[in-house]
Amino acid sequence: MVTSLGNDVATTWHQLLQGTSGAGAITHFDATKFNTRFACEVKDLDMTGLLDAKEVKRYDRYLHYAIKSAEEAITDAQFEAHPTDALRYGVIYGSGMGGINTLDVNIAGFGAGDGTPRYSPFFIPMIITNMAAGILAMRYGFKGVNFATTTACASAAHAIANACYQIRMGLADVILTGGSEAAIEVSGVAGFNALRAMSTRNQSPQTACRPFSASRDGFVLGEGAGTLVLEEYEHAKARGAHIYAELVGIGLTADAYHLTASDPEGTGVKNAMQIALNEAGITPQVVDYINTHGTATPIGDIAEVKAIQEVFGTHAYNINITSSKSMLGHTMGSAGAIEAIVSILSMQHSVVTPTINHEPGDEDPNIDYRLKFTFNQAQPRHIQYAMSNNYGFGGQNACLIFKNPNQ
Repeated sequence: MVTSLGNDVATTWHQLLQGTSGAGAITHFDATKFNTRFACEVKDLDMTGLLDAKEVKRYDRYLHYAIKSAEEAITDAQFEAHPTDALRYGVIYGSGMGGINTLDVNIAGFGAGDGTPRYSPFFIPMIITNMAAGILAMRYGFKGVNFATTTACASAAHAIANACYQIRMGLADVILTGGSEAAIEVSGVAGFNALRAMSTRNQSPQTACRPFSASRDGFVLGEGAGTLVLEEYEHAKARGAHIYAELVGIGLTADAYHLTASDPEGTGVKNAMQIALNEAGITPQVVDYINTHGTATPIGDIAEVKAIQEVFGTHAYNINITSSKSMLGHTMGSAGAIEAIVSILSMQHSVVTPTINHEPGDEDPNIDYRLKFTFNQAQPRHIQYAMSNNYGFGGQNACLIFKNPNQ
């Protein structure tokens, strides 16, 4: 992982367990005139040894994040670059907005001049959302399936789902998958402000993201990347791979409701969770943990809670429910991968990270607080099955279910 809490898995995980917020004043650009002047930025990312000086300058920030997190994943999986059976190795990688920094910089440069086009020759390749998948394939010599998924905040979850489908169909043995996003830029912040989707608690950034609390006033923009190695089970066993989890259930649906707002009844979300449970061949009663989409938007949080209660019935009160976005911010197209990793780590370590910033008395009458929202403090929990939910603008919903391989 690359996140606002750390540039690797171990650091991010430690900070999540401590209930640390990654939010602070925006430093990527001068945000003093914006309604929202804070975000969860990646800090002190060192690309030494991964990119040369020209590549660092040439590549958009979202590509830096993808490369850094992919290198950690590949190293952990103990794969060597350029495998002899390269056609059986692929990359499916998500991003909602691609190279938005490159886009902003080049447009600003053109506008400040005399109208003569002076765009970088790398402008197009650096802004397109499929370039992360392309570059990762080049780095590791993976010559099998290669494409990008772009479904806004569900992009990485859809990438993981599609990677699984390719392996299930027998078309690949190994797929590097996940997502990267670097939308803390002028156009990103301005656009989300115009939608009135983001929190404006500029005086207290670290307490701004308040999922499932009455005082929530929108999400906090985050950035970063998450990368996983998906591998066919027998292939992984044969080479003695360390298996963190099994991906056993996938549910993909559409709200078919609104450009940006969730269906307030949570119908699409409910359907995605139910489909994932059916595909996994499990009953709702065996799910121990849900990493929710949990953005801290007024409608979205209520819709997701409704959906959980409809799918799980009385068992909903036995499930630990969290929102990683309370600490990491909303990392957009990378959220599905980052939150999948958090779900898997929770399963591995038998502990649930907290949903921070909830205060006593800050209850929304539309939310049932008998549910275990795991507010403010990590909690021990043995987890057999973990669910990770992500939803995107346009109404795209994705639900992933992971099984503890030690069961």
